[in-house]
Amino acid sequence: MAEPTRQSWDAGRFLQTLSYFEEIPVLNWFQKMMPGFTPPAPPPVQANLIFDFSQVNDISQLWGAVDDVVMGGVSNSGLRQESGVALFTGKVSTANSGGFASVRTRNFDPPLNLSAHQGIELQVKGDGQRYKFLLRDQDRWDSIAYAYSFDTVAQQWITVRIPFNQLTPVFRAKTVNDAPLIGAHQIRAMQMMLSKFEYDGALNPRFSPGEFRLTIKTIGVY
Repeated sequence: MAEPTRQSWDAGRFLQTLSYFEEIPVLNWFQKMMPGFTPPAPPPVQANLIFDFSQVNDISQLWGAVDDVVMGGVSNSGLRQESGVALFTGKVSTANSGGFASVRTRNFDPPLNLSAHQGIELQVKGDGQRYKFLLRDQDRWDSIAYAYSFDTVAQQWITVRIPFNQLTPVFRAKTVNDAPLIGAHQIRAMQMMLSKFEYDGALNPRFSPGEFRLTIKTIGVY
């Protein structure tokens, strides 16, 4: 049965997303004034690993959901740790003209300097769908992102290498042809996404609405 084209929008989850990523100015000013407030520290790069999810403690302090609820959709997702890995899971829906679910880090402050490396390396096990990995080198919430699409093999571990010079600069899923190469010396944020769309309105040929699951062992550099 096809899902309804319109479903109830969750305004509370929308506000929760903005609050987590410090995009409500007055509220976030009060949060930062509270005693004991400390922004999450960026992960240290050790042995070419940025995130080793068998070692990372409490990823909820750094990773949060950014789903299509920010544009009126009803998809939902999250990232949680389980048995030494991180699970990016949820349900993606095309209702309300939506169709994406993602998890993103809060901004790294100071930014990560990855300029000594060629790119990002992921160890993942997927469900056969095509996902995106995105980086940002600016601290603005709605800035240009640098994206790379990769296909998963259902229930098989794969290594995905993402060269910095092969990232596609995008703004709201539209390519930005005159954007410079990513500033690998100042990586501000990372994001993992499942989307109905590729770029410039093209559809993701390996997308299925409904429940999804991507297991992430490590995010590193090479």
